[in-house]
Formats: sequence, structure tokens, C-alpha cells
Amino acid sequence: MMKRGKKIMLWILGVIALFILGVVIWFNIPYSPTKSEFSKITNYQLTKMKAQKDIFTTEDISNLPSPVQKHFKYCGYIGTPKMSNIKAYFNDVDFVQSGKKLKIKYTLYDFVDEPVRIALIDTSIFGIPFQGIDTYQNGVGSMKGVIAKAITLFNEKGESMDKAGLVTCLSESLLMPNLALQDFIKWKEIDETHAKATITYNGISASGIFVFDDNGAMTSFTTDDREYNDANGKIQKAKWSAVLGEYKNINGIKYPTTLKAIWHLETGDLVYFDGRDVVIKYNVAK
Repeated sequence: MMKRGKKIMLWILGVIALFILGVVIWFNIPYSPTKSEFSKITNYQLTKMKAQKDIFTTEDISNLPSPVQKHFKYCGYIGTPKMSNIKAYFNDVDFVQSGKKLKIKYTLYDFVDEPVRIALIDTSIFGIPFQGIDTYQNGVGSMKGVIAKAITLFNEKGESMDKAGLVTCLSESLLMPNLALQDFIKWKEIDETHAKATITYNGISASGIFVFDDNGAMTSFTTDDREYNDANGKIQKAKWSAVLGEYKNINGIKYPTTLKAIWHLETGDLVYFDGRDVVIKYNVAK
């Protein structure tokens, strides 16, 4: 009986060891269902994307508020090809999720012919892979987080997510300024360094204020059209800002290489996304 019990124990330990080995291998192989889903969504959007063939002209921007016109000229867009999409890489991001501070990689696609944004979060928590997909597509916003490549931690949808996704598209419109010229975005001048924009799509509208420095560089975007969901699931209206800086001239185009996303809460400002060394590419096919 003792020998049999020992064999059973060794068999159990062997099964546990194989399971642990399998988990370690699963965590470390490149394949991820969430990354695969992200690729599928972006490839679908890239396939249906309409190619832009014109160049930016002064006539294109003549009806825009003066600080927005100045931004186009400062960044060097006039005379360059209009873009169909943008792909931005954030390889060094300090990110706060449910009170936890993480280092993440963030990949973002935005599209012009309709307001669409698709983003992938890639990181790990205590060595366990965590990926998230943040999308606004076909007028629908959603945010999903998956841990250990298989366990869905959250999958947020609904009208508030639709509006949040739409206003986030608006906040990124001047990173891909052909989007700012589309009919679903309306502009209003406030003064020489401030302009208000309203985006309307699929029956929903959202708006915000763009701020520019004296040179014409966009420095921030602020909106009241997003809702903050804290670590306890409590939802509240809160002001939200995107803050940009450290513009660099890359192949004749100036764009920001730092971006912060900030919730302005009653308890103080929460910088939950702090990205550096941003790399932007236009008209990406894959």
C-alpha cells in the first residue's frame, strides 16, 4: 500500500509539473487570442479603407478656426499627401488600471473616412500576460481586458462607451489632420489659441476644446463627454484631458512624441496614461 501511495503521489506531482510547464509555455509563446482579434479587426478596417489621393491645400483649411489653421502650417501639412489612417506606437507608457501601476506597450490605429479607432494594450501583471482592446467602430465603443490570454476581466460596452470612443477619436483628430476636415466634425473659434470642435456620428455628438501654443502646436484637448469608472465600479462624470508635447520634425512633419491622458477628479488629477517616444506612421497598409 505504501509503494502504491508513493506512486500515486509521484503521478500527481508529475501532472502538476506538466501543468505548470504548460502554463509557462503558454504565457511565453508569441501567440495571443487577444492580439489575433486585434489583427483581425484592424485588417478588416484596412481592407474597407478608402485611399486618399489629394494633398493638403490652404483652401482646405480656409474655413477652420485660425489656431487650427496655424497648427496645420506649423506641423508642415500644407502641400503634403492627405492620409487615410494613422498607426501610432507607444513603447514606453506608465499606465494606471484599477489603482495598479503598469508599464505597457500601446498600439493605436485611427481612420479617416469614418471615425474609427482600434487600440491594443500589451503588458503583464506579476509575470502573467495582460492584453486589452479598446475600440470605436461602426459607431460602437468597447473596452475589453484579458489576463493569462484566456480570462476576460472586463468587457465594457454601452452608450457611455460609444460616446467615450467618439470623443477620443475627436481628441486624436489633429494627429491625423485629414480627419479634422471631415463633414462629421464642426469647428468654432474661441480665440487665438483655443478652438472648440464637435463630432457627430451614428446619432451621437461629443465635443471638446483644443488648446494651442503661440507657434501653433496643439498642446491639449479637454472634454466633459467622458465618464470615469473607478476601481470599485463607481461611474461619475469627470473632465478628461489629453496633453501633448515634445514635437519633433520627422521627414518634414512635426508631431508630438509625448502624450498624457488625465482624469480631473474631485480628489485631484489622475494621470493614468503617460506615453513617451511616440512613433507615428501614416497610410499603413498592414
